[in-house]
Amino acid sequence: MADEITRFEQLISEALQQAFSGSDFAFISERFRMDPLPWNYREQVLEKVRLVHALLDMDTGGGEILASLSPLPELTYATEGYLPNIPIARSRLEPLGVQVSPLQAEDILPFEEKTFELVINRHGSLPADEIYRVLAKGGIFFTQQVGGQNNIRLNHLLNAPAPSEDPNWNAARAIEELEKQGFLIIDWQEDFPATVITDIGAVVYYLQAIPWQIPDFSVEKYHKQLFALHKRIESKGSLVIRSHRFYIEALK
Repeated sequence: MADEITRFEQLISEALQQAFSGSDFAFISERFRMDPLPWNYREQVLEKVRLVHALLDMDTGGGEILASLSPLPELTYATEGYLPNIPIARSRLEPLGVQVSPLQAEDILPFEEKTFELVINRHGSLPADEIYRVLAKGGIFFTQQVGGQNNIRLNHLLNAPAPSEDPNWNAARAIEELEKQGFLIIDWQEDFPATVITDIGAVVYYLQAIPWQIPDFSVEKYHKQLFALHKRIESKGSLVIRSHRFYIEALK
């Protein structure tokens, strides 16, 4: 029992000492592993990026995905609403010719009408009216979203409240919002891939980095539940939960 408590405390301490920036989950990439999706966001976006001259990347995070698409179109902008990510994104993207624009209001895009031929969005907010407004006629919107049932089993296992994000957010809801604005849906797909967690430290790191999963999370508040989950993971070797992703390609 003493060894079990020591390992638990070590894993927790290690997770709390790790800094998180942008959208970099390298620290737990082998310990919190989501099965591959049946599509590849980067590859699908890359095909489209090569065909346009004006691109917007919404909610770019630290700019990791956008930078990986280089060389980028002549006119490329990125937005980001989380202020600590702004300097990270700028340091990565400005050398590539990208202007990073902070969002003063989450659902207002600071651009003129019909500016972009392509708007991409990975795990960002989806203000359908604003996306429609800034897209030129014939422009494409491509998004991968995190669904409302993402990793919801963690909440249940820890006896935690529901995520602060809409639990009913799914492909059907997003399609409905886009179609109301006048978009034509070209393609979409939804998936619930298995996610394997190998230790409690990965759980803590994830919940610290994604605060909307359990809005009131802290190690102190959930210490008892975390230790129970730790024992469960240790006895079984891992914990399997379900993530939730969908993508939509839409035409203006």
